[in-house]
Amino acid sequence: MQQQGVECDFTGSTPWVILSPIEQSIKQKIEAVGTPLKDWDINIYRGVLTGYNDAFIIDTEKREAILANCQTEEERKRTAELIRPILRGRDVKRYGYDWAGLWLINTHNGLKNKGIKPVDINDYPAIKEWLDNGGIAYSGKMYKGFSQIEKRSDRGDTPYNLRNCAYMEDFSKPKIVWGEISDKSKFAFDFLGEYIPEATSFYMKGEYIEYLLSALNSSVSEWLFSKVGTTTGVGTIRWKKYTIEQLIVAKLSTEQLNTHLAAFNDLKVGKMSITDFECFSNKLMYDIYKLTSDEIQYIENQQTV
Repeated sequence: MQQQGVECDFTGSTPWVILSPIEQSIKQKIEAVGTPLKDWDINIYRGVLTGYNDAFIIDTEKREAILANCQTEEERKRTAELIRPILRGRDVKRYGYDWAGLWLINTHNGLKNKGIKPVDINDYPAIKEWLDNGGIAYSGKMYKGFSQIEKRSDRGDTPYNLRNCAYMEDFSKPKIVWGEISDKSKFAFDFLGEYIPEATSFYMKGEYIEYLLSALNSSVSEWLFSKVGTTTGVGTIRWKKYTIEQLIVAKLSTEQLNTHLAAFNDLKVGKMSITDFECFSNKLMYDIYKLTSDEIQYIENQQTV
């Protein structure tokens, strides 16, 4: 114990962690110039909780069958608008995602403070037929119909509606998405606000989210989160809202932000590969925190373990 022991200063009421001297040095440099994400102008939300996924999440084949059952083109159009692509936590990778071809029947419960009424299922008879009668769900299980959604606790004004969601409109905006449980930092950007996150995932919107995507995916943040985050006990990390908000990230100067945004736009239009963008982002973070070559090597060696 004497040979392997290290001295740590546990003062104040902040959470503490036992670190080696080089780890203490890295953490102190990050804390010296960084700001906890809870103090940034951002919002973090959990994805949609349906209360019964086998009813409200469908595959592309079922979506096409529902649309084919619409009686008029007008009904088909409004039904298609209500069924939105959905991302699960397991679908999200670093900087991208592998969409599994799944869709959410977004029979939302409205926004009463904005005068948006809950979805009336009677305006969507083809969807109502599916929810009433059931069939083979996307999971391969049998969805038995209305009796199963009627008894669920997470519901809106009617069994057909999803529960209240005050941030419903944010789903259609650009955002960072990630899964709750992962062995690595895996944050992706939904450029068009096309996808709705499912309950096993989170999303972030707010200031400088293009830069925050790089910061969260960086080797520095991944290393720091492995030290201060919550683990599952089986080799994976829980990227929960509370712990993400405690993550410390440095704010950039205007010049640094412009340099980053130019690189980000190159990534967006395919002029820069993900690998090259990761190298750019890691170097940017190393420079911001003024890490030594030994500290950089230490972090990068940890990523390969």
